[in-house]
Amino acid sequence: MTNAKDTVHQFLLQVRSGLHPDRASHFMAERVRAHQVVSEAPVVVERTPRQYTEHVEEMLDAYGAFTLTVDELIAEGDRVYARWTQRGRHVGPVDHHPPTGAQVTAMTSAVYRVEDGLIVEYWIQIDRQGIAAQLQQAAAEH
Repeated sequence: MTNAKDTVHQFLLQVRSGLHPDRASHFMAERVRAHQVVSEAPVVVERTPRQYTEHVEEMLDAYGAFTLTVDELIAEGDRVYARWTQRGRHVGPVDHHPPTGAQVTAMTSAVYRVEDGLIVEYWIQIDRQGIAAQLQQAAAEH
């Protein structure tokens, strides 16, 4: 049986990275509680592996074949904290920003809860303000 840290690490490297988004079901339970930690309006959604695959495919449409570097991975029991840097090019529409071709860097962190070798819940924070600032600057220069 794979431990929680290995499950999350492989999930990030294979699925979240965009390399194999179709492998989400190898790492995620049939239903996953996803806590979107946004200071002005936190929300909890339920995602299936298929929906997560579609989410990663949307990122690929927006940022092309991006790179994901795992910067930190800490595990205790069934919880795994991950922090990563994602870099891509703005090749598709993002929110109200048309594509500019500019490089975009996203800093993200999440805590995953793993049961029986599968992710069942996570809390994720993305530097949305930083992404918005990069897109605004790219639009002004474009």
